[in-house]
Amino acid sequence: MPAKEINKVIYLEHPSGSKAEVSLFGSTITSWVVDGRERLFVSSDKAKRDGSKAIRGGIPICFPIFGTKETINLPQHGFARNTYWEYLGVITDNDEVVVRLGLNDKQISPEARNAWPHSFRLTYTVTLTEKSLKAFCDLKNQDKDTFQFNTLLHTYFRVPDATKLQVQGLTSCEYVDKVQGGASDVEKNDKVTISQEVDRVYKDVQDHVILEVGDGTIINIEKNNLKDTVVWNPWIEKAKGMSDFGDEEYKNMVCVEPGSVADWVKLASGQSWTAGQTLTVA
Repeated sequence: MPAKEINKVIYLEHPSGSKAEVSLFGSTITSWVVDGRERLFVSSDKAKRDGSKAIRGGIPICFPIFGTKETINLPQHGFARNTYWEYLGVITDNDEVVVRLGLNDKQISPEARNAWPHSFRLTYTVTLTEKSLKAFCDLKNQDKDTFQFNTLLHTYFRVPDATKLQVQGLTSCEYVDKVQGGASDVEKNDKVTISQEVDRVYKDVQDHVILEVGDGTIINIEKNNLKDTVVWNPWIEKAKGMSDFGDEEYKNMVCVEPGSVADWVKLASGQSWTAGQTLTVA
């Protein structure tokens, strides 16, 4: 079987040997193996996988908010990553292994529905090939009114040494620097590197971003209909303050996260919206 569900985890396997895992909790992709190497970071000691909180690592889905909003009483990054999704099954198992998961307003908690009282259907399609992983969201507004939302694919990459990685494709983009209290700046470097805490929301980023992992490996990040890109590494002090993250694990991860978070996305009643990313090991 190219894909099977065991204990609320979907296991995908491509004929080439590449593999992926998707937890039904949060529809979080928790593993992506290409050429025998794990490409995603999940906290090895501290990540919760029992449904008690969002999984620390992999690719959680932030929806319908990013961060926290004073006017919307939802947990940080919304409810999608904290809710069990429905497994909709294998779509195809030829050159691509494709599975789908679904979430709608009837599956979320009463508290979440009160905080964001809209009728919706969110379908998540995960596609595994020999060298790539595709993750796409299809959102349908089933409400009688227009609603607005943010979404982000909170992608954690595993790297051998965070100080040696480079992110290309952000030059000349305006960004909000959360480490500097939300100050705005423009990226002047051709390659973004990590040598301290980084938490930036880059606006209106081109669709192609490159992550040089630092050992000669390149991961191409192609985003579709997602305007922004977040770059995050908690560094030393923030890592120590996170209960589900090892004190030293900041050394082996970076988040490069495509999303639409700088501004709200508005979706009219009855309309659909599709966005996602394709990750490819080059």
